[in-house]
Amino acid sequence: MNTIADRRTVNHSHGIDRGQELEVTSEEVRRRRMALRSSVVGTALEWYDFFLYGTAAAIVFNVLFFTKLDPMIGTLAAFGSYALGFVVRPLGGFVFGHIGDRVGRKNVLVVTLLMMGLSTTLIGVLPTYASIGIWAPILLTLLRLVQGFAAGAEFGGAVTMSAEYAPPEKRGYYASWPGVGVALGVVLSAGAFALVRQLPEADFMSYGWRIPFLLSSIGLAVGMYIRLYVHESPTFEKMKAKKAVEKAPIKAVWRNHKRSMLIAIGARFSENTAGYIFQVWALSYLTSQLKVSASIGLIAVLTGAGIGALLNPFWGALSDRIGRRPVYILGILVMILGAFPFFWMLETRETPMIIGAFVFMIVFGLYPMFAVQAAFFAELFPPSTRMTGICTARELSSVITGGMAPVIATGLLAIYGGSYYPIVGYLMFMGGVALIALLMAPETRGIVYAEDE
Repeated sequence: MNTIADRRTVNHSHGIDRGQELEVTSEEVRRRRMALRSSVVGTALEWYDFFLYGTAAAIVFNVLFFTKLDPMIGTLAAFGSYALGFVVRPLGGFVFGHIGDRVGRKNVLVVTLLMMGLSTTLIGVLPTYASIGIWAPILLTLLRLVQGFAAGAEFGGAVTMSAEYAPPEKRGYYASWPGVGVALGVVLSAGAFALVRQLPEADFMSYGWRIPFLLSSIGLAVGMYIRLYVHESPTFEKMKAKKAVEKAPIKAVWRNHKRSMLIAIGARFSENTAGYIFQVWALSYLTSQLKVSASIGLIAVLTGAGIGALLNPFWGALSDRIGRRPVYILGILVMILGAFPFFWMLETRETPMIIGAFVFMIVFGLYPMFAVQAAFFAELFPPSTRMTGICTARELSSVITGGMAPVIATGLLAIYGGSYYPIVGYLMFMGGVALIALLMAPETRGIVYAEDE
C-alpha cells in the first residue's frame, strides 16, 4: 500500500520521543479527510439550525410567538427562550461528553445531529400564538431546549475528532476546520433569512420565515449520510484497545484538570460573548433601536461570517507557527478596543459603515479567538477526558456568556434609555476576563499526550 512520511515534532516533557517519524497509510489519510469533511459539513448543518433560532428571535418570534407583550418585553422574552437553549447546554455537554469519552466520539456526533435537525424542522411547522395561544411559545421553548441539549456536545465532539486525527505540528490548522463549519452555519442561516426577507412583509410573516427551518430537513439527510461513514477517532480506538478508557471522565476532569477547566471557561468570556452580540443581538439593535432594515444587518453578518470562514484555517495555521496564546490575545484586544467604534459606526446608519463594522469585529475579533480555541482546548486536556473537558468548559461558560449576552444587552439598553455605552462596557469587561485567563494559561502548541500516540 502507498505510504507517505509524516514527521511529528512534539514537546519532550510530555513523554513522547522528539522527531518521531510515522508511516501514514493512504487509508489513514482518506479517513482523516473524511473526518474533516464530516466535522465541517455536520457542524455547519447543526449551527445553521442553532443560529437560525437566534436570527428568528430577533426578527420573528417576538412578534408571532410573544404577541401579547410590549415590543421591548416581547424581544426580551424571545431572547429569553433563546437563552434557555444555553441553560441546558451544560447538561448536554456532561451527558454527551461522558458518552464520547466512554463509548466513542462518532456515536455522539450522529445523535446530536439527529436531535438538532428534527427539532429545527418541527419549529418550521409550529403554529403561532394566533392559532394555539400560550402553547405556541411553550412548544417553541421546548424545541429550543432540545436544540440546546444537542449543541452541548456538537462542537466539542467535532473538535475532539479533528484534533485527534491531526498531526501534532498541524493541530491548530486541522482543529480549526469545525470552526469553518460554524461560520458556514452562520452564513447559511443569515443567507436563508436574507433571501426570504425579499418576500413582501405579509408573506414573510405568514410563511416565508418557516422556509429556512424546513430546509433543515435536507441538511439533516446530507449530514447523517456523511457522519455514518466516518470512522471512530484513532486516539479513542487506541485507548479502547489498551483498556485506558476513563470510567468517570467528569470526576477525573475536576480532580486532575481543574486549572485547565477554569482557564478554558475564562477564555470563552470574550469569544462567546462576541459571537452572540455581533452575529445575533446586533441584528435586533439595528432593527428595533436604529430602525435600519433587517436585510442590511443580515448582509453584514453574512459577509463577516463568510470572510471569517475563509480565514479560520489561516488563524489555526498561524497558531501552529507562533503559538495559540498570541493569536487568541489578538482577538481579545480587537474586541476590547473595537467595541466603541463598532457601535459608533452602526449609529451612522450608513450601509457601508454598518457592513464594515460587522466585518471587522467578526473577522479580526471573533474568529482569531474561535479558530485557535479548538486546538488550545484539545491540548489543555488529555485524550481520556478530552471530550468531557472541552464540552464542559464550553457549555458552562455558554450559560453566562453567549446565552445571556443578548438578554443582558437588551436589558442594559432598556435600563439606560437606549444608550450603547453600557454595552460597550459589558463587552470590555468580558474581554478583560478572557485576557486574564489567557495570561495565566500555558502555551499548549506542541503538547502531545502519551494516549495520542
